[in-house]
Amino acid sequence: MNDTNNSRPRGRPRRFDPGQGVATAQHLFHARGYDAVGVAEITSALGINPPSFYAAFGSKAGLYARVLERYATTDAIPLEDLLRPDRPLAESLAAVLEEAARRYVARPPAAGCLVLEGIGCDDEEARRIAAAYHRAALDRIRHSIAAVHPDTAQRLTDFVSVTMAGLSAEARNGIGLDRLLETARVAGRAVARELAAAG
Repeated sequence: MNDTNNSRPRGRPRRFDPGQGVATAQHLFHARGYDAVGVAEITSALGINPPSFYAAFGSKAGLYARVLERYATTDAIPLEDLLRPDRPLAESLAAVLEEAARRYVARPPAAGCLVLEGIGCDDEEARRIAAAYHRAALDRIRHSIAAVHPDTAQRLTDFVSVTMAGLSAEARNGIGLDRLLETARVAGRAVARELAAAG
């Protein structure tokens, strides 16, 4: 006689959660880079088959777009908070650089900036998606500088951009927070001198 109380519960299997899938994929892309992560690895990590993957995201680049959208709202440098118009510009830009240093080492082994790493990937569509986020961030920085010192806005934006790229690369190379923060502070002092010279 069967014991119906011990029989397996019936019903539909648990549905795939695309939001959780995006979070998992974000970690994979961040830790290893877009090019190094294949669809087979992604589907295995998400516990789904390829047809379900393509139905949910369209393509690997489509998933990457979702990942960068999530990254922009959860892990990227909060430029709107740091570049407030009621704060001295030199202080704001120094805060951006220091926050970059902190965030780039916050989640080992997923070091560096996901966007900055993405603009160098081999896939043209993924590179275009990452570049759009990068341009938006630089435009926000440039706008803040131009509001006070329009003549030096492009030059200082380029300096901040190159510094952040270097911080990201060195974070991925294993440089620790103390050294990255010291570099960010040196760069912050250079920015302050440039702004003071600009009058």
